[in-house]
Amino acid sequence: MTTPLFGLGISASAAQGADPVSDARAAEELGYDFVSTSDHPSGTEPSYEVWTMLTWVAAATSRVKIATRVLGVPYRPPAMVAKMAESLHRLSGGRLILGLGGGYSDEEFRAFGLGVPTPREKVDGMVDAIHIMRGLWSQPEFSYRGDRYHTEQAAMEPKPDTPIPIWLGTYGNRALAATGRLADGWIPSLGFAPPEQAAVMRERVLSAAQGRPVRCVYNVPFEIGTGSGSPSVVAGSPQAVLDRLGALAALGFTSMNFMPAGPDPRGQAERLALEVLPELRALV
Repeated sequence: MTTPLFGLGISASAAQGADPVSDARAAEELGYDFVSTSDHPSGTEPSYEVWTMLTWVAAATSRVKIATRVLGVPYRPPAMVAKMAESLHRLSGGRLILGLGGGYSDEEFRAFGLGVPTPREKVDGMVDAIHIMRGLWSQPEFSYRGDRYHTEQAAMEPKPDTPIPIWLGTYGNRALAATGRLADGWIPSLGFAPPEQAAVMRERVLSAAQGRPVRCVYNVPFEIGTGSGSPSVVAGSPQAVLDRLGALAALGFTSMNFMPAGPDPRGQAERLALEVLPELRALV
């Protein structure tokens, strides 16, 4: 049986007053299993580059796992990400969860001069990236020629001392099938995949996995103490939030990443940890 993991999304904001390291330390003290940050390097709002920020977070914490939610594969050469991941995993004491995705923000690719992959190319590149990373983590020299990326007798030392889990944020049929074949976890978001749709997607992932374990992690925005009418936010009293989260767990999402909504993310994270998560852990 897979132990449930409950994580907290922390902002990559670099605006005045933002303090992601303090947010991560608070999450660790509150008992969250991991912290996560999304990957959007282009934009008008001040933000940190996700890998650099999570390295700083890892150095300031000791227990909580560190997750990318999720790295856009086209932003960085996969072989370099393999090296970066091994280093952060080693330096953090084996706490990295490597989230990957094809990258949905075409505007960011265009803005940074990276070209705009087609949907098929995004999936192909993600698959290539996983093969390259796992090859470099396990083989003395690794050569690979994929549709989007390749390596030539690439050597990388040291190898990871413990496995680096790869979670994929995917939605399309080809990407879901690739997730089932290759990934350790699947992390869709409530806003992009409502529960009924996510349940069907989950079956596609598990069918492609053919019995291989894949952790199903739901990315869930939440707000305690309000009756938000948005279907993409789990909101209401602590009991109402618990009931909705329990229903999501019953669909097979026994791990979750929680995204605080509203004006007080630190307070929301504290309320969830103290008023909801103990009962949710008992349920799952």
